[in-house]
Amino acid sequence: MKRKYIQLITAVLYNCHITGFATGKIYKGSTKGICVPGLNCYSCPGAIGACTLGSLQSSLASSAFRIPYYILGTLLLFGILFGRLICGFLCPFGLIQELLYMIPVPKIRKNKVTKALSYAKYAILIVFVIAIPVFRMLPGFCKYICPAGTLEAGIPLILADEHLRARIGWLFSWKVFVLAACLLLFPVCYRAFCRFLCPLGAIYSLFNPVSFFGIAVDEDKCTGCNACISACKMDIRKVADHECIHCGECIRSCPEGAIRYKTILNKTLDKE
Repeated sequence: MKRKYIQLITAVLYNCHITGFATGKIYKGSTKGICVPGLNCYSCPGAIGACTLGSLQSSLASSAFRIPYYILGTLLLFGILFGRLICGFLCPFGLIQELLYMIPVPKIRKNKVTKALSYAKYAILIVFVIAIPVFRMLPGFCKYICPAGTLEAGIPLILADEHLRARIGWLFSWKVFVLAACLLLFPVCYRAFCRFLCPLGAIYSLFNPVSFFGIAVDEDKCTGCNACISACKMDIRKVADHECIHCGECIRSCPEGAIRYKTILNKTLDKE
């Protein structure tokens, strides 16, 4: 529950411009130049910061031959500090997925197929976040896929502005279809978007082996029972690999107390 509280507080902090939901106006204050760690749409009426993933696409699309140093530096900083711990604690769309997964319906457990599909997000990163912005000058993922943007920005803005409603076309209908498909999948498949589609998670996963904060295993205590892997709902092969979101489920499942949260000083916190 502590993690859920952190996720909720993070979602509120990212989107604390509450009046924007009533007016349908996008906040354009000075903080909009600051990227937030998790996936949170820039155009959400409540958003007070920018989406790192959206900013990367926009930078690449606006000038394919100019390196977006600020965005890459921000991703590097977030990645080295936290890795995919951001996915587990600091992403509002991750919270939405987890809440929907709590609906009591039959579940799709992780298996060989889901493990194979977990690599799809890297293809999406290459094609929609890098290739399309560079070669087509379009923010490919934001425009054609991102269900978080449709839920947080598209639908609230359409509901608040009748002029926008009159301009709805096939693209918005497609985005609503993608969102609807995701919302139907979330109750039966744990964090399906994070596991299979999210290119921001793909980027942060590259930093998991070197991030300062996250999960650490005491190899001297570990007996190799794999209780941690069985308890984890993500498609991990081992604790703290590229699929790990550092949620802490493995800590509670370990019978030997061999798993801890590590700190920037490489110390460990006591298991709760």
